[in-house]
Amino acid sequence: MNALALGRVGIWAGEMDRYPALALRQAAAAIEDLGYPALWFPETTGREAMAQAALLLSATRQTVIATGTASIYARDAVSAAAAQRTLAEAFPGRFLLGLGVSHPALVTDVRGHRFGPPVATMRAYLDAMEAAPFGPPAAPGAPRVLAALGPKMLQLAAERACGAHPLGMPVEHTRRARSLLGPQALLAVTQLVVLDSSRARAAESARAHAAAALPNRLALLRDLGFDDAESLDGRLVDALVATGGAEDIARRVELHLDAGADHVSLHVLTATPDEPPLRQWQELAAQLL
Repeated sequence: MNALALGRVGIWAGEMDRYPALALRQAAAAIEDLGYPALWFPETTGREAMAQAALLLSATRQTVIATGTASIYARDAVSAAAAQRTLAEAFPGRFLLGLGVSHPALVTDVRGHRFGPPVATMRAYLDAMEAAPFGPPAAPGAPRVLAALGPKMLQLAAERACGAHPLGMPVEHTRRARSLLGPQALLAVTQLVVLDSSRARAAESARAHAAAALPNRLALLRDLGFDDAESLDGRLVDALVATGGAEDIARRVELHLDAGADHVSLHVLTATPDEPPLRQWQELAAQLL
């Protein structure tokens, strides 16, 4: 288990790359003021993850900032190790490095790299990080987690990291991930959320986001008992995206925690991704914190 104070519930802010730098800092400060102990953000085609982490750490006082996740194809392992050590030294106990293999299209078409076998490539990257000669000495409070969905990556996360960070999977996956990780590893899951009083509007939004998340999860979802995952029936959509009021979201969080999660970060989905969902973060904080 890592020593960072993640708490039980945090925020996964998937659209932070859309915010101007000033709005980014204001959103991070608002998340901290609401009492969330952890803020996660992804790395896709927007800001470079380590630079963005520094911005967020500088805009907050005690919130743990976590990459959810930094692509191993965005920087070599020596640079990643140096960056992690630098941020851990400058902001003790506040930076969690989440690493992931990203997606083939982003790696090949956008970054121009060859997408290698995920587990073997991640293992080699971790080897190179540990052998990296540059940067400050590794700090005791400089843990890392792996973006892991499949069993082999989850096992690697248990062996070579402090735990795993699965994104956008059902509670059934959380239960299986815990069994593969063992009792000691950190399991920090992200739950997709549509907070809307209109059930019809929430269901429509949830279905659209579930469809976008489906392609690289099909085999895993079938293995979890969603035999006709391609059809995106109501049961699967509900399993992937929690909808309703804050009390409904709180029940889903408890299900993940009961299934073995140590921490649940909430990715609030809205129709206006260019704007921070401040109202929704506030409603969830009032219910969960």
